[in-house]
Amino acid sequence: MKIHHLNCGSVRQIEATYEGLPPAHSVNHCLLVETDQDGLVLVDTGLGLGNVRDPGTTLGTAWVEMAQPVLAEQETAVRQIAQLGYSPDDLRHIIVTHLDVDHCGGLPDFPDAQVHVLAAELEAAMAQAPSFRYRPAHWEHGPNWVTYPLEETSDWFGLTAIQPHGLPPEIQLVPLGGHTEGHTGIAVHDGDRWLLHCGDAYYYHRELDAEPQPHPVLDIVQTRSEVHHELRVGTQIQLRALVRDHGDEVSLFSAHDPWELERYTSREDASATLG
Repeated sequence: MKIHHLNCGSVRQIEATYEGLPPAHSVNHCLLVETDQDGLVLVDTGLGLGNVRDPGTTLGTAWVEMAQPVLAEQETAVRQIAQLGYSPDDLRHIIVTHLDVDHCGGLPDFPDAQVHVLAAELEAAMAQAPSFRYRPAHWEHGPNWVTYPLEETSDWFGLTAIQPHGLPPEIQLVPLGGHTEGHTGIAVHDGDRWLLHCGDAYYYHRELDAEPQPHPVLDIVQTRSEVHHELRVGTQIQLRALVRDHGDEVSLFSAHDPWELERYTSREDASATLG
């Protein structure tokens, strides 16, 4: 499988907590996976065309004021997929870490794709929308939902994993609770090692250090938006253990850290600059 790392929605600019990294806009880090038999698979959608064209309605004015999105059409997944030579119809599957506006805003751009999500997340979104985090505009087109309870799981490096229907075993859902009712990570095997998209299970790369250092701005966002504090903190403890015990087999990244995204999109090896 070929994996593309995409920024599908720049938002507020932030600074690192140490010297050596330039200020950067927070990102919406998504994955586009080219599979041999199952077409294109998109992991999170970021912001979509509808968000760019009508942010107040689709995202909510409060969220726009808080996040300060750049709202660039060329950053949407549908436009980036076209730049790679594909049609929106080539995208058969979307897997969302959760249904916050900045993670599923592009769903309407791919109305025929199957949308894989934990059952608890979809239930919470349907029950709570419209709200600051859940906006009905993102599913008014009637997505083809594929939902998963937390029952049929297997072991994945000490965490639990769920095999998504109709997708190869190189793609797994890895529930990472606390941020929302049904938040999940998505693991993708790139042939040499696993990549774990952690969504909003953490926000800043130094949170995974043995002595974690949260980002002063991003930490406000994650603590205000958590639904289960102890569960979220416990999830981060598990992720640090995963890095410690299996860092040679699994690479982790979150949804919004711009310097993590740079590690994967830069032609140079920027990982050495992440101290």
